[in-house]
Amino acid sequence: MTNKFANWERLKDVISWSGLTTNYFAISIGLSRSESLYQIKRGNHGISYELADRIVAKFPEIDRTWLLTGVGSMLKSDDSVAMPIPYYLGDADAVLPVIEQQKPASSIYLPFDNSADFIIRSTSRAMCDVQCASSDLFLKNVEVDDVVQGNEYVILTYKKQVIWRKVRYVNNDIDNWRLVARDREEYPDLYITRSEIKCVWRVIARLSIMAN
Repeated sequence: MTNKFANWERLKDVISWSGLTTNYFAISIGLSRSESLYQIKRGNHGISYELADRIVAKFPEIDRTWLLTGVGSMLKSDDSVAMPIPYYLGDADAVLPVIEQQKPASSIYLPFDNSADFIIRSTSRAMCDVQCASSDLFLKNVEVDDVVQGNEYVILTYKKQVIWRKVRYVNNDIDNWRLVARDREEYPDLYITRSEIKCVWRVIARLSIMAN
């Protein structure tokens, strides 16, 4: 056992870096199905020049020589790459109340710095688009005093309630917040005081996961 499984390890690193599932990764690089990738996982094939060209054409940050041989670094320029962002498995409602006891399942490498502290999935129907099964949220911890109304935040209360909403003030009172859902027809506004808040994260970005 020398290189045949090392090929999959490199390919797996690229897929993890992309933030896609294996199937969506295959589609993104123009493959009709992911079977050829799973053949590499089984050790039946290596990474072909054609496959490497497909990957680099879609993700030009990936170093082609490293992909084919393992020599060098995965990304062409380490100086332009952000630090890996921890990714937590499980829904935000379950993980965030005990996040200090949790370990990230993996890290996602991005070719830009979005200042997120970590990434976690949410299935909140109040905030996810109708056609989406869930959203991966890129979260940045902020002080309560730094919350700006109109932006989206994930809030953890002292009662261990997790709420993802857009923040508005009640009658311009910064101590009383109105939390607005994306789908306001189905989900009414929620109200909370600053004294109830244990922790708050700003939603820097979100990646929608389409329903099957």
